[in-house]
Amino acid sequence: MHRLPLSLAVAVVLGFAVVASHWVSPPATTAETLAAAGPLKWYRGNMHTHSYWSDGDDHLENIALWYRERGYDFLCFTDHNILARSEKWIDVKTAKNGPQAYAKHQARWGDAVVERMRDGKHEVKLKTFDEVTALAGLPGKYLLIQSEEISDKFGKLPIHLNAHNVRDTLPPMGGDSAAEVLQNNINAVIAQRERTKQPMFVHVNHPNFKWGLTAEDMAGIRGEQFFEVYNGHPGVDNAGDEQHASTERIWDIINTQRIAELDLPLLYGLATDDGHNYHEILSRASEPGRGWVMVLASSLTTETLIEALEAGRFYSTSGVSLDRIESTKDGLKLAVHAEPGVTYKVEFLGTRKGFDAKSEPVRDADGKELPVTRKYSADVGRVLKSVDGTAADYQFTGDELYVRARVTSSRQHPNPSQPGDYEQAWVQPLRGPAAK
Repeated sequence: MHRLPLSLAVAVVLGFAVVASHWVSPPATTAETLAAAGPLKWYRGNMHTHSYWSDGDDHLENIALWYRERGYDFLCFTDHNILARSEKWIDVKTAKNGPQAYAKHQARWGDAVVERMRDGKHEVKLKTFDEVTALAGLPGKYLLIQSEEISDKFGKLPIHLNAHNVRDTLPPMGGDSAAEVLQNNINAVIAQRERTKQPMFVHVNHPNFKWGLTAEDMAGIRGEQFFEVYNGHPGVDNAGDEQHASTERIWDIINTQRIAELDLPLLYGLATDDGHNYHEILSRASEPGRGWVMVLASSLTTETLIEALEAGRFYSTSGVSLDRIESTKDGLKLAVHAEPGVTYKVEFLGTRKGFDAKSEPVRDADGKELPVTRKYSADVGRVLKSVDGTAADYQFTGDELYVRARVTSSRQHPNPSQPGDYEQAWVQPLRGPAAK
């Protein structure tokens, strides 16, 4: 098994990519203020959730209530390679945390629980997405979105994408390289969107899960503009290690290449839960409540949320709240929603025109080249300015390709995916004056 170098991977992608009607050339930098005002409101949502429909350990309706009761506005169900539309039963005894989940489920829903004895097994019928929406959704107040985690692979490497608001199940498409697997699955989502005229979009999941994806694999993808910069599953290695780039480092490498070499839109970063375990919170398992997005939209509908996300009108967070984000031709400014006793550091990161574009492979102790993200110079995604406080402003100097912001709180995450994580927020990148 091998990976394609960036130049060849891009050529392969461009050779078979579907050109979607909703994909447009990168826009010029325009003035925009993201703040709750008039009809605009920040909506909180999680976009990566698992249940008994695949490898989670609870029922959809219980999971929906967990998020609703904690102030979320929308939730995407993303079980692996399946939509909650058919008839499905689970064995209470053998299901993950089955007896515990059953007791909670029976106590909460009572007569709404459909169960049977079959061949000596106590089984419970899973509710479909439509049934769960009727039970737990609140029109205009709490929105559930039917989604799917397309779980594919290249060789032994897992390659997963979340397709949101899909109408039909999307089978994994495969491919002859990691880049081709990504693009084939992205194309399938685009094709369904074009065929059904239903708003939907796709995002790339946890690139460091079992080191499945590199920056070079992802840089040239088309028709897709999101990936998980933060995933709350403790097994996805957001921080990387001595041989593997962190997801934030991957983000900066990708956006530098997309602007400097590929003339592609910026890639936006999402924060998600990837929840699988719902019964022993604070147990260091894959639990809910670790990362989410805050989307600025005029109403709580799937259409308005997707429109806002695709326009970059959102930020991602693991606990830090923002009041305001301003992007203009002159730079990027933000205001943190301060909490008592908490301090904040705001860092503006980006790459300048004329950066050192050389890279080198990562090698093992024997000098063998490893199939991982290459090493790039410190010019790529460097910290351009750091501010301690709740208000920060970055003024363009004229040579920036892009600038993004990261806010780090002095408060440790109450339920971190990795020990020692602090609450953070990630502001989406803004094209700079030196961008193509």
